[in-house]
Amino acid sequence: MLDVHTAARRIMARCDELAAYTSMTGGIERVYLSPEHARVNRVAARWMREVGLETRQDEAGNLVGHLPGKDPDAPSLLLGSHLDSVRDAGRYDGILGVLMAIEVVRALRPRAAELRFGLDVVAFWDEEGARFGTALLGSSAMAGRWNEAWWDLTDEHGTTLRTAFGEFGLDPGRIGAAARSRESLAGYLEAHIEQGPELDDGGAPLGVVTSIASARRFAVQIDGEARHAGGARYEKRHDALLGASEVALAVERLCRAEHHIIGTVGRLETFPGAVNVVPGEARLTVDLRGEHDDDRDRVWGSITRELDEIASRRGLTWSARELHEAPAVLCDSLLQDVVRAGIEDTGRRHVPALFSRAGHDAMAIGAVTGVGMLFLRNPDGISHHPDESVSLADVETGLQALTATVEHLARETA
Repeated sequence: MLDVHTAARRIMARCDELAAYTSMTGGIERVYLSPEHARVNRVAARWMREVGLETRQDEAGNLVGHLPGKDPDAPSLLLGSHLDSVRDAGRYDGILGVLMAIEVVRALRPRAAELRFGLDVVAFWDEEGARFGTALLGSSAMAGRWNEAWWDLTDEHGTTLRTAFGEFGLDPGRIGAAARSRESLAGYLEAHIEQGPELDDGGAPLGVVTSIASARRFAVQIDGEARHAGGARYEKRHDALLGASEVALAVERLCRAEHHIIGTVGRLETFPGAVNVVPGEARLTVDLRGEHDDDRDRVWGSITRELDEIASRRGLTWSARELHEAPAVLCDSLLQDVVRAGIEDTGRRHVPALFSRAGHDAMAIGAVTGVGMLFLRNPDGISHHPDESVSLADVETGLQALTATVEHLARETA
């Protein structure tokens, strides 16, 4: 019988424990192929083995645990999330889903021999894309969607992804072996904190996800002319920073006028960066998300037209390089149904249905199997921030719902 209170307390304690594995002082930062990646995989593997999972690190650095069902050759239901983070992160984004998956296996292990599918727990890496700028690397490898151009991506120190693989002990030539076939999977379930305020505003602890936003990321460079701050009259200036500032405001204005389109300028750098020099170059990032791919792409077209107008007016030039693209993903109808039934088993009669504006590993895995997601309430919707939080009571309820979801799926597929 599932002791949800003890299990939830263990999950919360382990979230605190993993927060100590960080590359920054006074905050949480764990990036792909780092020493922290290796250390956390070792810790999480120990926890997986504790509940009876056979563990391995795959060819992309993901950690995978397996528990066979009635038929050892049957496909597996994949449960999990990611263990990497952004800089100065909270302690629940991704991590909570991995630890909840481990506890679901603990609860179901006595009945595993009755299941028509195996149970696999996965801890993905590089969902955030914080090191190399392209997100979902680990889950893309598992989905067989690796892009050979990624090998030349570099981090802030100039290290290529190919070099980082070798330094971590992985063989770039074996990346294809990380791929899972459609036949090997019975579906993918991911529990995650909602990275928004809808559940909190509605007073609901849990919700079922209907779809996940499409996403594109761009690195934009604006070139002007560096001049002496005192000697350059305004009519002679080609200030790249002011052009970039206008672009950032245009992204906000254009996206706020749309339904379910979110645009963010998350990084802005200027060069040469001296206090007494008009910036001659500016680099910024644009993160663009939408419920539908065509709307997202239409808004990017509007942004590029704004870039043309701003550059022409200020005597600048611009270029953009796409860093990441992921289409919108609809959650599988059967998995939506069983997630909803699992939540109802906790005594909830109204189950909110939510569109996820944030991206998740489910987006990549959706290329090879049906995906479903369970959202947990995140007070005030704070995420990617140290104040990110989730309550013990909601983790208890979420764990009960996720376990019941797997049981409902087992009955539906019997």
